[in-house]
Amino acid sequence: MNKQGYVYILTNKNNTTLYVGVTSNLVKRIWEHKNHVVDGFTKQYNLDKLVYFEVIDDIEMAIKREKYIKGKSRQYKNELIENNNRSWKDLYFDII
Repeated sequence: MNKQGYVYILTNKNNTTLYVGVTSNLVKRIWEHKNHVVDGFTKQYNLDKLVYFEVIDDIEMAIKREKYIKGKSRQYKNELIENNNRSWKDLYFDII
């Protein structure tokens, strides 16, 4: 049986910078971002607002989807977010 995966997009409070990530445990991973547990890009730019996520049945397919989205333009990512979350609300509180 394959492990489920999640592709997600984080931003900051002003929605100026985007980060695309993948994980097998969305709640835990977003908590880590919000609490700045892991050093790196998201901590440096204070990206802790979950504005988009997809549930994918297979973690390997989730990794491929993450790479695909990362390779797309900012406009594509904005449209992806706005088609599902027009107000750019923090979705973390909907998944916990």
